[in-house]
Amino acid sequence: MTKTMGYRDWRWLALWWHHFFLLWSTINAQTRYSIPEELKQGSVVGNLAKDLGLRLSDIFYRKLRVSSEADEQYFSVDAGKGELVVNARIDREALCGQSASCVLPLQVVIDKPLQLHRVEVEIQDINDNSPRFPSQDITLQIAESTAAGARFPLETAQDLDVGVNSVRSYTLSKDEFFSLKIKEVSGGRKVPELVLSKSLDRERKPVHQLHLTAIDGGNPVKSGTSLITINVLDINDNFPVFEKNVYKVSIRENSAQGGSILKLTAKDIDEGPNGEIEYSFGTHTPDTVLSVFDIDSLTGEIRLTGKLDFETNANFEIDISARDRGTPRMEGHCTAHVEVLDVNDNAPSIFLTSQPNSVPEDAPSGTVVALISARDLDSGDNGKVTLQLPKSSPFNLKPSFSDNYALVTGTALDRERFSEYNIEITATDLGSPPLSTKKTINVNVTDVNDNPPVFTQPTYVVYLKENGVPGSILYSVSASDLDFGENAKISYSILDSKVQDVSVSSYVYINSDNGSIYSMHSFDYEKLKVFQIQVQAKDQGSPSLSSNATVHVFILDQNDNAPAVIYPSSAALGSLSHQRMPRSAKAGHLVTKVTAVDADSGHNAWISYKLAEATDASLFTVNLYTGEVRTKRAVSEQDDSSQRLLIEIKDDGEPVQSATVTVSILLEDGLHEPILDLRQKVTEPIKKTGRITLYLILSLASVSVLSLVTFLILAVKCMRNSSSSGSCCMTRTDFDNYKNPKRNLQIQLNTDGPIKYVEVLGGDMLSQGQSFRSCMSPMSPMSEYSDFTLIKPSSTTDFNEVISVLDASLPDSTWTFESQQVSKKT
Repeated sequence: MTKTMGYRDWRWLALWWHHFFLLWSTINAQTRYSIPEELKQGSVVGNLAKDLGLRLSDIFYRKLRVSSEADEQYFSVDAGKGELVVNARIDREALCGQSASCVLPLQVVIDKPLQLHRVEVEIQDINDNSPRFPSQDITLQIAESTAAGARFPLETAQDLDVGVNSVRSYTLSKDEFFSLKIKEVSGGRKVPELVLSKSLDRERKPVHQLHLTAIDGGNPVKSGTSLITINVLDINDNFPVFEKNVYKVSIRENSAQGGSILKLTAKDIDEGPNGEIEYSFGTHTPDTVLSVFDIDSLTGEIRLTGKLDFETNANFEIDISARDRGTPRMEGHCTAHVEVLDVNDNAPSIFLTSQPNSVPEDAPSGTVVALISARDLDSGDNGKVTLQLPKSSPFNLKPSFSDNYALVTGTALDRERFSEYNIEITATDLGSPPLSTKKTINVNVTDVNDNPPVFTQPTYVVYLKENGVPGSILYSVSASDLDFGENAKISYSILDSKVQDVSVSSYVYINSDNGSIYSMHSFDYEKLKVFQIQVQAKDQGSPSLSSNATVHVFILDQNDNAPAVIYPSSAALGSLSHQRMPRSAKAGHLVTKVTAVDADSGHNAWISYKLAEATDASLFTVNLYTGEVRTKRAVSEQDDSSQRLLIEIKDDGEPVQSATVTVSILLEDGLHEPILDLRQKVTEPIKKTGRITLYLILSLASVSVLSLVTFLILAVKCMRNSSSSGSCCMTRTDFDNYKNPKRNLQIQLNTDGPIKYVEVLGGDMLSQGQSFRSCMSPMSPMSEYSDFTLIKPSSTTDFNEVISVLDASLPDSTWTFESQQVSKKT
């Protein structure tokens, strides 16, 4: 026993050494290896990494993997060495049966980029199976009258090995009556036949025993033996003879069960029972035949009783016996060869060689998404398969080799339209009628940052009351992004710009997460009326995309300034303003004019005058709108020579702001020259009397000088600007050399010369970047009823911005463009 095992090990090692080393090759871009069967687990098949041109690091980085169409994975890859090694015991006979060629196809899949390599491993047979007879004992009944030369077919031995390792010859133990002949049938199969060398004599020897040995062609040789017992019979010396030794028939695999496929005929020249024949299948007919076919013992008709399957068995070799009813019973033999014709009864199958990858939406055309293969178990045109995609699919199928395809992108993808695709693949064979199979593959489209954030509107208008609380919210802007994930996350920021030469970031700040804009401090309408904020929304993609929106912020005026008294000035004389008037003054005499200005605008700057208290309320009155103080009646001798007036000045805002001024009036005798209106001071000479006091002379002289300078400046302006409009105007900047540094003086004249009114405005009221002028055109048909005001910016100020400021201040007015000027009718 020990010697036998050592011998087998030596033989196995010799075969392994002979068949394994240096037996790989690449054919048509396919790598092929040859190995003997029954290799130990872990045995090296070949250096797969080297043969495929890969580095060892690629095995892990590119995720090299091996798959087989077989149920069991017989091979794996040693990641450390790049070698293809045996993973499980390989029994060639179990895999391929009696097939001359046994090839295991492997598919090697590599990522980054996705590639498919086909590797074939040929499993070579080793002589590991001995020939075996279906039965160890064979009994033959041979009549003694059988003539010499008669042949009796014997059972063929079966050897699971193939090629040279299969059964090669038969030997028969020595016997003077019998010899052995080898008969070759279709397919190169060898059938042993027992030949009667000379006539038998039952009386001399009724039983003969022979040893039939089957020998294979392996090295070392293996064999199997069967004992043949021959009973010599008397009588019935003729056996049935078939018309043909071999019958051939073809039948479609979808033939109906119960139908006749072949009728056999045998003849026996004996008479009576010795000539009556019964048909049957051979003694050792396999179950694969018995389960499909049946034979009528009387007629020899073979019928189909089971279901044929071309893909399982394409051919049947059936041994038929014809036996008579004599004693001993004689029998004849023949072979029926049944060929099964293929019909298109198998639908194609679709396999995913690799799972589909997610594809970015900007992937170029031709990007590989998945590897697909198709297979049909039928043969010929019935087994040829074509794959198709729907016409509307943005993907294509690119054939590679032997029914393998690559699913690639065909057109540009847009995740915002379709974030995933359920691709229906149809496999159709070329049979008649054709059969088809459908398989759906899910492909996810990943997002790339190809959409910038979009604001809900390109511009925003915000109206903000002045004197607000610092840190209060001004407005919230919002933007959206069609992308996904980080590409859709938006952050907000304010672009740097200047507001009155100061960075806008010192005025406002924005919440980067939700777009809420907050004030840094309170705003003063009298200093800043309007400004712009450029807001940027930027996503977090790579590279990031952004868009901008403009927020126009208009400051709304609040009544936060009380009227300021301009005239009479009380700064030099304390809290009282002293005026003189003659006792001879009549009713309506202009005593003085109180002039005040409010730094606010609109209704908040409308000023009214009221006499709050008076020494004699019946003597004086104050004009509600002009502030002129006049006598209500003539001064009498009984009136006190010193009159005290408390004048209240109110604006029209909410809440009302007010100021007071106290005027002290001294009634004097002998003061005959009346104090004229300001309009009369410009056109009429002032009559002086010798009794006027030095103080009054100086005051009147100052007013006269001021009026003269005013007329000179006005005349120059009118000469320059009245050619087109016929109106005379003065801008506030014309008085910069002599005005109060914190006052803006505006003077409007009638075209006939006299001053219509003089108005002094707060210097902080207007923007430093603008110069306003007030004019009245005598040619305008509306000049009798309204003022026509032109505003001309002195810098590159946006007219729309100016109009917005004016509309916010006087919403009941209409503003238009005219000759690069903004026009308004109040």
